[in-house]
Amino acid sequence: MKSTDFIIREIQSKDNAQMATVIREVLLEMGAPKIGTAYEDKATDKMFENFEKPTSFYYVIEHNNMVVGGAGIAQLDNFEGNTCELQKMYFLPITRGKGLGSKLINTCLDKAKTIGFENCYLETMPYMNAAQALYKKNGFVNLDKPMGNTGHYSCPVWMLKKL
Repeated sequence: MKSTDFIIREIQSKDNAQMATVIREVLLEMGAPKIGTAYEDKATDKMFENFEKPTSFYYVIEHNNMVVGGAGIAQLDNFEGNTCELQKMYFLPITRGKGLGSKLINTCLDKAKTIGFENCYLETMPYMNAAQALYKKNGFVNLDKPMGNTGHYSCPVWMLKKL
């Protein structure tokens, strides 16, 4: 399977159920807690509606008419300034190791710049080593403390990239 077998496109309302399943499957696969993560977020079931704002967007990765991953950008909650947050980046195993993570991050960051964001923040979990390596490879650096208040207290790794 090649990366060309996958399509990156903006989310549609019909993708909500499939994307929610992807998010929850990956969290369970990674051994993440269900509480204090996206697993219990009401937004997880309504990704299309949640990102339907002027300063946010969400992309899915499609393979054979199935949603197999995604990531989005939104204004960082409870923070003053032109900082967005890379949110809800989840990939099923079929998508991993094909360069799609970097491609999706760059697609998101390019669009974030056109909206006027100057920085991109993200939060992740300490044992998600592959994710952290991917973020570092794409220019994110670790922070000593969180920015804003996302409510994800089970995600104690904070990173930032200047756009």
